[in-house]
Amino acid sequence: MTGRTATAPETLTAKIGYTFVDPKLLKLALTHASVRARRKKSNDNERLEFLGDRVLGLCIAEMLFEEIPDADQGELAVRFNTLVRKETCAAVADESWDLGQHVIMSGGEAISGGRRKLTILGDTCEAVLGAIFLDSGYAQAREVIRKFWMPRLRAGGPVPADAKTALQEWAQGRGLALPDYREISRSGPDHEPKFTVEVRLEGLEPARGEGTSKRLAEQAAAGAILVSEGIWPSAG
Repeated sequence: MTGRTATAPETLTAKIGYTFVDPKLLKLALTHASVRARRKKSNDNERLEFLGDRVLGLCIAEMLFEEIPDADQGELAVRFNTLVRKETCAAVADESWDLGQHVIMSGGEAISGGRRKLTILGDTCEAVLGAIFLDSGYAQAREVIRKFWMPRLRAGGPVPADAKTALQEWAQGRGLALPDYREISRSGPDHEPKFTVEVRLEGLEPARGEGTSKRLAEQAAAGAILVSEGIWPSAG
């Protein structure tokens, strides 16, 4: 399977629901950097991944703004990070597109399980979105993203606790004490309060978050550290 997709591209485009005007863009989007290491002059999908990440972020922000009109910035940020994180992209790539079998990679990467690696699946998913954007523009990329991400957005339910959980697990994995959350202030009327919470973690600068409840403010604060440390992508 080295140097070519495992099955016909038509199988993949049928699952995505988009046919490329320029098939070369799809091929580039599917080409992992391990091919570049094997063939120095070979292009790979890293630039398309960069572009696709931004296209996905804009579309998800737009979807959240439309779908949850009463959410404040803190809640939107938590939900945004959950939807654009690499794990979610990899889940779409694997569960909806069966993308792994189509990735063009070196023999060594394939033997080491590259077709199932979360980072490769997530990165290639973003590259495909970037390729669709270049091939037909934002409206078409938006249509594909809404098709596969909207069910996840609508199934989100309450604000995910991923930010606090992720930060706690990250700290524990490095042998650090648990994050310390402190309420800094509360303002506004009882029916519409605004909380500011600061989180402290050994060796890192404190971060603050705001929300209409203490819990949401803690989530926002945890998310701020995750973003600043590069664990989660920036909502900006």
